[in-house]
Amino acid sequence: QVQLVESGGGLVQAGGSLRLSCAASGLTFSAYTMGWFRQAPGKEREFVARISWSDGSTAYADSVKGRFTISRDNAKNTVYLQMNSLKPEDTAVYSCASYSSGSYYRSTSYTYWGQGTQVTVSS
Repeated sequence: QVQLVESGGGLVQAGGSLRLSCAASGLTFSAYTMGWFRQAPGKEREFVARISWSDGSTAYADSVKGRFTISRDNAKNTVYLQMNSLKPEDTAVYSCASYSSGSYYRSTSYTYWGQGTQVTVSS
């Protein structure tokens, strides 16, 4: 079965950096566009970034543009999210997901999800 397993979350001070990883198994990873979403307490899940399977093109939410970088290593079946200049408002559970169809920015367009990893940014 398909499994997506995130790692790399933790507690960091504002201005710091973290690198999240999402290891995939049970699917042809290189054929899937992958996305990162986050959900803060009391808020809806929101799009963070995605990376295309075909040409590696990327897209970001305005709130993270210029600070976060999504990348992938198809040989390792892994997608990454490098997060720099972290802010307290970046605190959330971050999840990776495999894209199916529809708008890249909607969580309902993604089929498989990881369990998430907690990122907490202290001020």
